[in-house]
Amino acid sequence: MNITEQDVIREDIIRSCLAEDADLFDLEIFPEITSTNTYLKEKAALAQRSGDPDSLRTWHTVIASAQTAGRGRLGRTFASPAGTGLYMSVLLRPETGAGTAARITTAAAVAACTAIESCTEEHPRIKWVNDVFVRGKKACGILTEASVRPETGRLDWAVMGIGFNVYEPSGGFPAELREIAGAIAEEKRPDLRSRIAAAFLRAFYRLCSDLENADYAEEYKRRCFLIGREINVISGDSVAAAKALDLDSECRLIVRYADGSTAALSSGEVSVRAVP
Repeated sequence: MNITEQDVIREDIIRSCLAEDADLFDLEIFPEITSTNTYLKEKAALAQRSGDPDSLRTWHTVIASAQTAGRGRLGRTFASPAGTGLYMSVLLRPETGAGTAARITTAAAVAACTAIESCTEEHPRIKWVNDVFVRGKKACGILTEASVRPETGRLDWAVMGIGFNVYEPSGGFPAELREIAGAIAEEKRPDLRSRIAAAFLRAFYRLCSDLENADYAEEYKRRCFLIGREINVISGDSVAAAKALDLDSECRLIVRYADGSTAALSSGEVSVRAVP
């Protein structure tokens, strides 16, 4: 029996695992889609333009077993092969400004770790700002996109997209990803993708129900493996050596550069630097 036959993503299993939270989520499940984020963003924009945004409920969730045009941060593609991953997008309408919406990504990282731990024996860690690692390799990535009202700076909606590498693809990950990409499970498990989906949604709902309160920041910090490490801060073609000192209450990464100056990074890209 192959992975796809043994672990089909099923709405009935997800709803059963959601238990009393099942009615919170409208679920759309696809065997394949271009991009869950693109699809849900288009639906959210259409509902907004119609003058009846509530025609698409908050917490509407799109789930796919494969994506043909999966997207990551900074315009990168996100490898989304059939039958081995779990790709999800969730619609939120937080009554916050664009700055607070950055908490959606960090809350999702904590929820992903919670879900993986509840469904497997693994102990995932977070690489600031939006990657979750299992056994030293990236097994989950997060992309949050939003529509902001220019006159107020507040959100019309936000779409949080997350991709889990549940299993390694047949033949392994593409050559360009093999050094960094990993899978959550080393062997096939019945209904694992559906159970992770439900566990993630339950944890994410609880963390995002009050975005003004960042109580999860301490858990994010506890799970982040960058603190104390020598890193490179990457901005376009610029790379600056630094040391990751801490995370603050907004999950901003506090770094000290080689010249002794410090900064609090709210977004961006970093890599762990090999120290001779």
